[in-house]
Amino acid sequence: MLTHLNVLNFATVDSLELEPGAGLTVITGETGAGKSVIIDALGLALGERADSAVVRPDSDRAEVQATFDIRHNPAARAWLAERELDDGDDCMLRRTVRPDGRSRAWINGSPMPLQEVRALGEMLISVHSQHEHQALLRRDAHRDLLDSFASAGEAASAVRQHWRSWQAARRAHEAALSQSREQHEREELLRFQLEELDALALQDNELATLETEQKRLGSAEDLIRLCQQSLSLLFDHDEGTVNDQLGQALSWLGDASHEDGTLAGVLGSVESARLQVEAAADDLRHYLDRLDIDPERLAQVEERLSQVYTLARKHRVRPEELYQRHQQLREEAHTLAHYDDHLAGLEAAETAARTEYESAARLLSDKRRSKGPELASGVVSHLKALGMRGARLEVMLTPCDPGADGNEIVEFLFTANTGQPLRPLAKVASGGELSRVSLAIQVICARVLTVPCLVFDEVDVGVGGGVAEIVGRLLRELGSHAQVLCITHQPQVAALGHQHWHVHKKQNRKNTQTRIATLAHDDRTSELARMLGGVEMTDSTLAHAREMLEKAQA
Repeated sequence: MLTHLNVLNFATVDSLELEPGAGLTVITGETGAGKSVIIDALGLALGERADSAVVRPDSDRAEVQATFDIRHNPAARAWLAERELDDGDDCMLRRTVRPDGRSRAWINGSPMPLQEVRALGEMLISVHSQHEHQALLRRDAHRDLLDSFASAGEAASAVRQHWRSWQAARRAHEAALSQSREQHEREELLRFQLEELDALALQDNELATLETEQKRLGSAEDLIRLCQQSLSLLFDHDEGTVNDQLGQALSWLGDASHEDGTLAGVLGSVESARLQVEAAADDLRHYLDRLDIDPERLAQVEERLSQVYTLARKHRVRPEELYQRHQQLREEAHTLAHYDDHLAGLEAAETAARTEYESAARLLSDKRRSKGPELASGVVSHLKALGMRGARLEVMLTPCDPGADGNEIVEFLFTANTGQPLRPLAKVASGGELSRVSLAIQVICARVLTVPCLVFDEVDVGVGGGVAEIVGRLLRELGSHAQVLCITHQPQVAALGHQHWHVHKKQNRKNTQTRIATLAHDDRTSELARMLGGVEMTDSTLAHAREMLEKAQA
């Protein structure tokens, strides 16, 4: 439930702090006093679109902070925990708007995108306005109301999910069937392509080996000449070699080191160099032994490379990608060879998805059929109490082709007068009748909602007298199931509130400020007397208001 609302620099509010309690809180005030500012501020905190016009003139920002007690709201607790936003039993939503229209939102102190704030807000507050009855002109609204009353939200979501899965499986199957007509031509092309690639039989990484070998074979004469010259210089030259010179240096340094021991390190380095020269000479001899001028092998390598490059161009891939292309075509050929099995698998998947959809749709239909009469009966009962004694309502389920919303069309049939036939609600109900039907449905459905706070914005417009009292009693009864905030112009409704807020404007030459006060018993009597009418507040009006309040609170 909503436990605290703090509003700063919002429209005509400079600073406002409210702490609504449990039960029914009524909100009254003169027309134009700013009663809707509470609804607008809550809407902003809950993620509605921001408008720079709400920022109070000469302010750097408007700010709304709403705090909720979520101890008995498992859906909200789970949502917050899943996103690591949980903070004990409280949940705080904060929103700011700048004069340039920029806004920011937080949940429990963490910045959040508006769609996340809206998703959480739907678990915290449900707003019912005087214009909401217009939704009853649409059959999809009838369906949603029935599903809400039947607690079939999860079942409806499951139907939509299974419908999407079924349609995806159907499309995949149909696409494969369409493609099967082209498979013969594709198989012929693959067979020709694979014959060439299989004949080539290129191995993984073979291309790099061939290119290295080609380079070596093509440079064999130069390699032999250079290596032989190097070997001769190092070890096998008649006129003196590096090895001979290092040997002479070792002899001289050996004699010198006897005279000065500090030369022992230099002597060791030269000796190591001579050993490395001998090892390099051995390696060169072995290399030369293996290195032959082989034009025939070079021709073979170059021919194979030419075949690789030609096929790579043919398949429009780089030469180093040809091996992978070969493997891909093999896999595709294998799939085509077993395409009947592939089609059978897709058909089975479509059948399974359809079966799951049909099972979910039957469950949803059962819930709708079982709760439709109960919804109609409850609405009619309230309509009779609201002065429409001849009213009848029926929830009609008409079978239709399977779809994302199930196997039936939901429509409310209505008549306001005894003896008149039932017809679609949108065609027969007047504005006033539609308003009362909407109120009755809202009250009926609100009882089964898991949202702990309900806000009614002047849903009692167009009623008065005893009917208005019935509206008030319905809302007060609803307050025993959830926290209810109701903006009203009806004294009969206002008298039935557990808590009463009065909205008024304070004006001076510079600005206008909206103020909200919590009324005690005497102040409530005065406010009810004002709402009852009359230019002057007489003793009889006050007595009537006092009697009304005492009766309502008894």
